[in-house]
Amino acid sequence: MNSFGYKFKFTTFGESHGKALGCLVDGVPAGIKIDEEFIQNEMNRRKPGKNAYATARNEGDKIEILSGVFEGLTTGTPISMVIFNENQKSKDYTKIKDLFRPGHADFTYFHKYGVRDYRGGGRSSARETAARVAAGSIAKLMLNELGIEIQSGICEIDGIKSSQIDFEFAKTSEIFSLDKNKEQFQKDAILEAKSKHNSVGGVALVNVKNCPIGLGEPLYFKLDAQIANAMMSINAVKAVEIGDGIESVSKKGQENNDEIRKDGFKTNHSGGILGGISNGDEINVKVYFKPTPSIFIKQETVDTNDKEVDCELKGRHDPCVAIRGSVVAESMMALVLADMALLNMSSKIENIKKVYN
Repeated sequence: MNSFGYKFKFTTFGESHGKALGCLVDGVPAGIKIDEEFIQNEMNRRKPGKNAYATARNEGDKIEILSGVFEGLTTGTPISMVIFNENQKSKDYTKIKDLFRPGHADFTYFHKYGVRDYRGGGRSSARETAARVAAGSIAKLMLNELGIEIQSGICEIDGIKSSQIDFEFAKTSEIFSLDKNKEQFQKDAILEAKSKHNSVGGVALVNVKNCPIGLGEPLYFKLDAQIANAMMSINAVKAVEIGDGIESVSKKGQENNDEIRKDGFKTNHSGGILGGISNGDEINVKVYFKPTPSIFIKQETVDTNDKEVDCELKGRHDPCVAIRGSVVAESMMALVLADMALLNMSSKIENIKKVYN
């Protein structure tokens, strides 16, 4: 499946080394002001080639809006956007075109479909996430109209955990670190792994402020379930925690419950979601990225004829995919919330009457 969402829906297309990538966003309400500078800034946050902590692949990721916008406003029709690839080096992959790279989707894609685009993984490449960020920027523009704010940052790299959470600092950090006191240690861990042709994993924290009560469609389209679905669809993500997540299993009920006063919840162990519905508190989600599987160390594998061979990769890859992945996670959160906001409008007859009376 190449589409995500129910009411606010997007479809992506394109491959890592194809001519272009892009997306079609459907269900966008008419009348939203489209800030193209904002959209491009979102693309720039994710784009490669910016510093030593990301792949050297130098893509401009210039976004072009093809439809759905007129005189700066959404028209209510599908918005199509395209990003042309500019810096492919497909020859880096010719020597391994018949090999299955350990840790990659090569093996499963080939056995499922019987064909394989070996150029950087084709459709399974994280390059596809550029289109998600483009779609997510449209969702953010809609959520801005509702006062909903989404932010993200890196709270752990190679086991080095943040002791404090500072989203403002993350905006200035080359690696989006949430802790100025741990940033350099995290940077050093990335560069050390890179110098040894290896990679490290990391954890992104996504935070939502001013989320209204009521987003989420139980029982089988819960807000937390869709958030987990969205995050797990991102390349290299292996786990998702909402609120206290795993830590909650070691607590007693009295510790884990969020007591309520008339001015709100006293704590937020739930991460802003109860029964699959937003409770009006901040939403907090941790997204766990495995180490980038593209490493330049000889590894054992098999080829398309099931012959045992050695795999030695070349190319340009992120030593820590979590860094740019955090921007993608933020975009996917926006897309989920935009979808849920539109779905929630029909939950009460009073809401419908406001439109038609």
